[in-house]
Amino acid sequence: MGQQKTVWDNPADVIRHLAPEHPVMVFAPTVLQDRARQFIQGFPGLVTYAVKSNPDEAVIQNLVTAGIQGFDVASPFEIDLIGRMAPHAARHYHNPVRGRSEIAHAVSVGITSWSVDSKSELDKLFEQVPAKVGDKGVEISPRFKLPVLGAAYDFGSKFGASPELAAELLAEVARRGYVPSLTFHPGTQCTDPIAWESYIRVAKDICDMAGVAAVRLNVGGGFPSHRVIGVEPDLASIFQEIGDTATEMFGDNAPALVCEPGRGLCADAYALITRIKGIRDGGDVFLNDGVYGGLAELPIVGNIDRIEVLSPEGTPRTGETHGRVIFGPTCDSVDRLPGELGLPDDAVEGDYVIFHGAGAYSTVTNTRFNGFGAVTNATVMQLS
Repeated sequence: MGQQKTVWDNPADVIRHLAPEHPVMVFAPTVLQDRARQFIQGFPGLVTYAVKSNPDEAVIQNLVTAGIQGFDVASPFEIDLIGRMAPHAARHYHNPVRGRSEIAHAVSVGITSWSVDSKSELDKLFEQVPAKVGDKGVEISPRFKLPVLGAAYDFGSKFGASPELAAELLAEVARRGYVPSLTFHPGTQCTDPIAWESYIRVAKDICDMAGVAAVRLNVGGGFPSHRVIGVEPDLASIFQEIGDTATEMFGDNAPALVCEPGRGLCADAYALITRIKGIRDGGDVFLNDGVYGGLAELPIVGNIDRIEVLSPEGTPRTGETHGRVIFGPTCDSVDRLPGELGLPDDAVEGDYVIFHGAGAYSTVTNTRFNGFGAVTNATVMQLS
């Protein structure tokens, strides 16, 4: 990916000066830092960034600058990235299934926080992971799942033990002398605070079944980004619900709270500039990026309808909006955004379509399939 060293005012400024033929991912560091501080000040516990959502070094640097002191790492690559860029930060290895060589690597660099969701994986940890590193106890957090509530898609189909199994795992973690904790993930782009309430209530049931007081409770990621016009995520209400429910259920013995937002932190700090390659007979629209590039998530999560259409001069198209079928540039019929996306009637070939809130699971999932997907990175002061 190319990197523009100039700091532009906004995406329209990028369009006016560069007239880019390839997609451009624009990044606003001030937006990222503001969102990080919102989490740090509002969430009643430790905020750890889920590196997988966007591992760009500029993201890590700006999060550290904003005060983020922990990272959720899901692979040896991410472990080493954070070890190099934020050597004093906490690293939580919360991918519940790991190869033995991956476990050995994490042990060798001092990882002391793990998650697990099965007896077989817990046995692997017991075999390789010491209960203490120096004077510090090693934490193992059984991950449990519930039927999904209010999320765009559910992680429970891949990860998470039943509450009953989680209780068994928690009891065994405590019996073996590790730091017993719990973790869950309510599902991606979760907008309903009650989802967290339900999980926290079940966390208390798990502790009661196990006869173990969890030292920490990781309430996962799932915190939403701003994808839909007029529906801005109410993070404050989610934070409040998490804190209130933990106090209600656990009282004075409440475990320390941890969260691991990915998209909730980084998505809204980016916008993706795409260009209209063609409008087929006044109908279907073809862009220079699609589901094999920076828009990879849209068929799963749904369209980002926070879009702008600008002329090559950087002026907004203001015609009446109608739904259009949107295709990406590849010769694959799968390369299509879901449903239809509203575009103004006066949009023409050569115009630019800006997708706001495109910073999560976009640059990191770009495949370069069919020879497309070359993306330039640019930095902006603001995104509007």
